[in-house]
Amino acid sequence: MTFPTFRWARVVALFLICTLVASCGLPRVGPNKREIFAGSVQKEGDAFIVAVNDRVTRATAVTPALGFSDEFVNAGLVGSDTIRPGDVLGLTIWENVDDGLLASEGTNATALEEVQVDGAGFIFVPYAGRIRAAGNTPESIRRIITNRLEEQTPDPQVQVRRVAGDGATVSLIGAVGGQGVFAIERPTRTLASMLARAGGVTIEPEVAQVTVIRNNVRSQIRLQDLYDHPELDIALRAGDRILVEEDTRAFTVLGATGGQARVPFESPTISAIEAIAQVGGLSAATADPTGVFVLRNEAAEVSNVVLGRDDLVGAQRMVYVLDLTQPNGLFQARDFAIRSGDTVYVTEAPYTQFSRIITALTTPVAGVNQLSGSLSAN
Repeated sequence: MTFPTFRWARVVALFLICTLVASCGLPRVGPNKREIFAGSVQKEGDAFIVAVNDRVTRATAVTPALGFSDEFVNAGLVGSDTIRPGDVLGLTIWENVDDGLLASEGTNATALEEVQVDGAGFIFVPYAGRIRAAGNTPESIRRIITNRLEEQTPDPQVQVRRVAGDGATVSLIGAVGGQGVFAIERPTRTLASMLARAGGVTIEPEVAQVTVIRNNVRSQIRLQDLYDHPELDIALRAGDRILVEEDTRAFTVLGATGGQARVPFESPTISAIEAIAQVGGLSAATADPTGVFVLRNEAAEVSNVVLGRDDLVGAQRMVYVLDLTQPNGLFQARDFAIRSGDTVYVTEAPYTQFSRIITALTTPVAGVNQLSGSLSAN
């Protein structure tokens, strides 16, 4: 009874081994180099596979730039003293008599703290009547009120000051120290100064982006560029909406690396070698440094330059290959720019799959030997 049972166990084990090897259904992180190259256009696939060199690096170094349009850059500074509809004025009127037109008994000064400029641009001042304020400076309004009152009271003295109101204002939201509506005043007539007025940004400057919406036209800039290039510190306009948010660009890293993840950009630009480093580098146990791939939907104008063609239309599937074992392989990876939406994939070394097969083959055999030992003991 012992011999037939042992013989039966060996037959089952051999059958399992053959089935495993025949199916090659061993777990792995993704396709190998041979399978990726099989999907190339040259082999009736739908992706162009290109080895990275200096020419390819230069042709693909097209980082989408953020920056304000000429309409924003060329706008001049708004006169911070010019009154607009919606502004609020504060008036103080002194009269040179004991019983004045406006002052209460025993006083010679009258304060009108909040006089709002109406939609048509006018304010109303008792005894001075309806006065056009929009388009004038506080000094101009002071002279108009003085001229009208001096016909009724001797030598009136008038002070006009501009309160914030909702006329020449901008709104700030997002990652700023204080969200809200802020008046465009003399110290805050430009974007950078207004951001400072709102308490600055609350995220890392390297990943902060500033969007300005003006009359339904949207323009965007990186915060770092705003301070590196003072000429981009645009003049603000009444009604501007300013949004500060974190850079939403990201790329994906898969395969034989220290970690597989969707990785956000931590700087305006990032290279292939930096992208791999951000997930812990190549896996020392399994990675094939000759098979680092960058998968991208490339614009036709770039694809044509890379491939030396002029007939491609629309976005093309491109697979860029980096071989880190080449003499300049690390330099190529350092210079090759990763873009938002890219997938960086590192293949496994061939011996890794071979090791799995050996392990899969030896494990059942060891089990059979153990089983036969047990049967023999019985």
